[in-house]
Amino acid sequence: MWIFLNDRFVKREDALISVFDHGFLYGDGIYETLRAYDGRIFMLTQHLARLQRSARLIGLDIPIPEKDWPSLLGDAIARNTLHDAYLRITVSRGTGEIGLDPGLCPKPTVVVIAKPFQAYPPHLFTQGVSLITTSVHRNLATALSPQIKSLNFLNNILAKQEATKAGAFDGIMLNAEGRLTECTTSNIFFVQHGALCTPSVACGILDGITREVVLTLAREQGLKTEESAYTPEALRQAEECFLTNTTMEIMPVRDVDQHLVGSGNPGPVTLSLHKQFRAILDRFLS
Repeated sequence: MWIFLNDRFVKREDALISVFDHGFLYGDGIYETLRAYDGRIFMLTQHLARLQRSARLIGLDIPIPEKDWPSLLGDAIARNTLHDAYLRITVSRGTGEIGLDPGLCPKPTVVVIAKPFQAYPPHLFTQGVSLITTSVHRNLATALSPQIKSLNFLNNILAKQEATKAGAFDGIMLNAEGRLTECTTSNIFFVQHGALCTPSVACGILDGITREVVLTLAREQGLKTEESAYTPEALRQAEECFLTNTTMEIMPVRDVDQHLVGSGNPGPVTLSLHKQFRAILDRFLS
């Protein structure tokens, strides 16, 4: 495996960073996860724009010029002889003396990992997944903006740990007001009275890129869409529910807190949106 580290590609065993890297010491950094289909990257421009936004919000200057990213990522795919690929860009504050001051780090650390994409088991898409509502709430947006895709992921890890212990696929996190936000690595949608509903950005969620694609497709199909604040009770009354992110695309939800959503089977809106997503996927590839 070839990994891009700072300014060159190195073998996996040579891809080493310092124990004084502030990404390791403090979670001070940002990342993006991307997916390539037959060598072409899904929503590349949008992912790179979000990476730049995250960097700007934490006062981090990414040393790779924006214009160089497409060729760099393409090179990462090619060097690893990949077609369907998982890519991760990580940019940390860099190496510096111990201390919270970002000024201690003269240069950011940049890592690009490209590896074969491991598809989710097919039965998850035909049967749906189980979720729980976790006791771990989403970080306050006023404490750590969800618009920063940060390396500081402990909030989500604790929620995932709770879901795993409960035997669930993932956990739904509420905000401080007890409203739905998102799962640990995905956005959540549900269908109620014919409308496609999803928590608004104001609830304290990351504005997922696949989330935006799904909202666009729904509107193109003439579906009513609604972004608002919802209580967990809304999911008990929902006719359908599904999750979205770059790697899973659209994942049906079978039950939440051991209560079936609708019939428990993937519903017509979920199936239609995923079929449409796949049918026009080429439109979103670079």
